[in-house]
Amino acid sequence: MDQGGTSPVFSARAEIDGEHLHVVVNGEVDMATADTMVQTALREPASRLTLDLRSVTFFDSAAIHAVVRLAQQFPGTLTVLPSRQVRRVLEISGLGDQDWLDPV
Repeated sequence: MDQGGTSPVFSARAEIDGEHLHVVVNGEVDMATADTMVQTALREPASRLTLDLRSVTFFDSAAIHAVVRLAQQFPGTLTVLPSRQVRRVLEISGLGDQDWLDPV
């Protein structure tokens, strides 16, 4: 339903520092954008990944699946920095206690 506002713009950008990749995601992560987030994270070879989702405003099941895929790709070296909305979705889905989820 159109409520007269502009839809949040999705973006995902990667910054590499040695073997550490930092991906910053903004806007809505859903079935239309989740794969772009994953592809951005896999574009550069890295042994550690920080997925900064603090500016994510919407996070659906496709987004959850994308993060789980990245956790499998970066076992023990993924850190997810969630927004309040992302943390809530992950907690509801039973993933709130994962070691990759930043506790703060």
